[in-house]
Amino acid sequence: MEKVLEVNNLKIYYKTLKGYVKAIDNVSFYIKSGEILGIAGESGCGKSTLGNGLILLKPPMNYISGEAKLNGINLMTLSKKEMRRIRFKDISIIPQYAMDAFSPTKKIKKFISDLVKEHGINPDNKFFEKVKERLRLVNLDESVLNKYSVELSGGMKQRMIMVISTLLDPDLLIADEVTSALDVSSQRYVCDMLVKFRDLGIIKSMIFITHDVAVLNQIADRIMIMYAGQVAEIGDTETILHNPKHPYTQALVNSIPKSNIRYKEKKLTSIEGTPPNLLNIGEGCRFRFRCPYATEICKTKTPKIEELSSDHQIACWNWKKIEGENNE
Repeated sequence: MEKVLEVNNLKIYYKTLKGYVKAIDNVSFYIKSGEILGIAGESGCGKSTLGNGLILLKPPMNYISGEAKLNGINLMTLSKKEMRRIRFKDISIIPQYAMDAFSPTKKIKKFISDLVKEHGINPDNKFFEKVKERLRLVNLDESVLNKYSVELSGGMKQRMIMVISTLLDPDLLIADEVTSALDVSSQRYVCDMLVKFRDLGIIKSMIFITHDVAVLNQIADRIMIMYAGQVAEIGDTETILHNPKHPYTQALVNSIPKSNIRYKEKKLTSIEGTPPNLLNIGEGCRFRFRCPYATEICKTKTPKIEELSSDHQIACWNWKKIEGENNE
């Protein structure tokens, strides 16, 4: 199947006075056409840096090495002018805190007009017929175009941003923590709508970034688990949520509340400790400080990605030993 995005050994660091923070360090993955890839992990694992780095590399982010090819074009080598030409059209983003993205002094229609003009599009009546069609798709009345953002509820703003980010039918949409500020029913609605956008061909593929692993069961075809700037495990949703191999993935999944289970019967488990400081971090597995299965090799050598199958990869020195112990 055609691959929309191929990322190979990508490194994006933050430059500080004390050195480099290795936020994205040797990350590799791909996204197939028509696929929704969920990316999950704790705060600070690099997932939002990855999403933003693909569409807008700006200080203090620094591209170090590697490549990220969108339809065969390496995004990391494009000039600002070249990137501006494909942004919103070939690759788009629903940013974190998107509901605060609107200008409070502009009506929604003016906001959209100014945005598309920057991409060489004439916001004429024909264009706004398309906008109105998309509004109906997310159950918004066209009257919202003549309102200011302060007149919209949080849910309405979220749906409006979804419409704006996908107006030019991008090949790849990056949805960054779009459900984090929503209640459960609104989360489900947003997930359903994004899947519908994919099914209708409005978007071709999507990266869905979240810290809530449970949400990915509703939307993702495959899941990539990140920890401390690196890939821990990648696999199809069923495998990651029901048969994870990496100890960090297992810990994340075990922290998800289960239905029909009382607190007295089984308490939720947490992951002890905190993620490591990524400033000038050396070799070794970055999860070793919190991993109950860590051995000597984990302290000195960074685990390489190992293919368990064509759609399942893991970065762990001891996964076979762990699996053997868990099956005893």
